[in-house]
Amino acid sequence: MATVLRPASTGPAAVLCLTVLLATACSSSDADPSGADSASGESGAEVSITPEDGTDEVSPDVPVEVRAEGGTITDVTVAVDGDEATGADEITGTLNDDETAWTSDWTLTPGAAVTVTATTEDADGETAEAVSEFTTQEAVEGQRLELESNFPTSGETVGVGMPVIVNFDLPVENKAAVESAMEVVSEEPAQGAWNWFGDQTAVFRPEEYWTPNQQITVNMRLAGVQAADGVFGIENHQLNFDVGRSQITTIDSDTKRMLVERDGEQIQDFPTSLGRADTRAYTTTSGVHLTMEKYDQLVMDSATVGIDEDDPEYYKLDVEYAVRFSNSGEFTHAAPWNNQLGEANLSHGCPNLATEDAKWFYENSYMGDPLIVTGTDRQLEVDNGWGYWQRSWEEWVQESATGEPDATDEPGTPGSPHGDAE
Repeated sequence: MATVLRPASTGPAAVLCLTVLLATACSSSDADPSGADSASGESGAEVSITPEDGTDEVSPDVPVEVRAEGGTITDVTVAVDGDEATGADEITGTLNDDETAWTSDWTLTPGAAVTVTATTEDADGETAEAVSEFTTQEAVEGQRLELESNFPTSGETVGVGMPVIVNFDLPVENKAAVESAMEVVSEEPAQGAWNWFGDQTAVFRPEEYWTPNQQITVNMRLAGVQAADGVFGIENHQLNFDVGRSQITTIDSDTKRMLVERDGEQIQDFPTSLGRADTRAYTTTSGVHLTMEKYDQLVMDSATVGIDEDDPEYYKLDVEYAVRFSNSGEFTHAAPWNNQLGEANLSHGCPNLATEDAKWFYENSYMGDPLIVTGTDRQLEVDNGWGYWQRSWEEWVQESATGEPDATDEPGTPGSPHGDAE
């Protein structure tokens, strides 16, 4: 099989692609139980593999390591349970500068039979091969980390501000390891980082808005990552979505205008009416929001934001063309009853629009389009909806468990998903 080399993401070392092969007919190994093996008596090179041949119940987060003496490593392949790897299941490894040591980049599936085959070449061109066959320990029932949901989902087209949001079914304690197992790859150069909101939600955003019109791939190599003591990820996932055109909307509470800019040119100017601001609840939040979801018809019930039926301020309205941009009840929507659009702020907090204007915005909005509100004295919280752009880039990187930015146009992640070697 051909060997593929690529630059390492964290340094100058070359990287040898570790291709996961079908193991339907694993050949018997000549490697001894110590893990060291010289497969050819004619070769002066010897190769050793860790975990050792014949080992059972290997922790899935222990790295696979190959070392050569008297030669260089020319190829490493891994077969896992007879399944050929594609997408997020593909395991790669990092080769050191003198090509004598190779370490896997990613963790292994729990409860799997693994075959590692390594080939070396000595100065005379003679080759040697070593094989290590071992099994990984099962993930225990109730301690299997799984992906509960993610935004966006594969196949979606989103706005330039869209983060990657991953929700887990169990709390994550080893956040740096889990961050390091999730590789975000963009077609255009960018750097980004993960932040955590609670122990079960990880969010990735770039330093600046995504370059428009490109595809983003997220390889969530969670199988084998130890998320907490004895809690292992059990499955890998790959997410593919497209970033569409750039559309950025600005709403000014002072001018009471809603301006829509697409790909750097203003294309709409709508009169609007924001929150009347006589209470905090009725004050539209200022800051960088993202459009989250939309409804052609929606019942707006104030009880969902804490104003119950027995309150004189209670309301329940049927509205059209509603686009959500926070979790505190804020939507742009049609308000044909408001006859002071562009003149006065009279709403309960939502930017009111004429029906035709609200319909246009509804029809032309992607999830993740930036929507910036200015001029009010209530600031959007970073965890109110998708207010993630409210956090500065410097603070965002500091809040990452790895504490380092990730170059998304390069392979790999800043940290390591592995635990301590046994």
